[in-house]
Amino acid sequence: MNSPQFPDLKFLSGAHRLDQLPDGEGPEVAIVGRSNAGKSSALNRIASQKNLARTSKTPGRTQQLNVFESPAGLRLVDLPGYGFAKVPEKLRAHFERVIADYLRTRPGLRGVLVVMDSRHPLTVLDQQLVAWCAELNLPLHVLLTKADKLARGAQANALREVRTGLAALHPAATVQLFSSLTPLGVEEARTVISGWWTAA
Repeated sequence: MNSPQFPDLKFLSGAHRLDQLPDGEGPEVAIVGRSNAGKSSALNRIASQKNLARTSKTPGRTQQLNVFESPAGLRLVDLPGYGFAKVPEKLRAHFERVIADYLRTRPGLRGVLVVMDSRHPLTVLDQQLVAWCAELNLPLHVLLTKADKLARGAQANALREVRTGLAALHPAATVQLFSSLTPLGVEEARTVISGWWTAA
């Protein structure tokens, strides 16, 4: 099933702290993942815009919370990557706190899109994030990115492995294969996001 026409998103604002964000009452979906999992590329592919989110071969380029908004006020919030980003330890610790506080307190947050490299899914940090979202009762959907780099059998194995892991960490969470370079999983991801935006 195709998603409704995905809305046109524009950059609204960037924030280093939560109190710098625009008001959070409207429907928001957060996208988060390890700093080398292809988060910005996935966001650009979903939005059908090459340069909406800044991409780089250097992990950790997203060093603030970036808010993108549609004309109807629907928001997608790109959270800083976590993990092995080549940023100072103090800054990394700051953003880990900011991500946790955002997930815990943001009033309009409808769901969390977690980006994982399909070749290295469910790292310790991924598991911590998934478990935290389960504790907060946040809807969660996993994108297994870079799936085009895997053969069909390896794709199926990755999907099965993550489904099993999610069942123990966040039983309501869902997962799919995704590629930023092919159509694989793009419409499915758009449908999930659109469903969260329009949920009552």
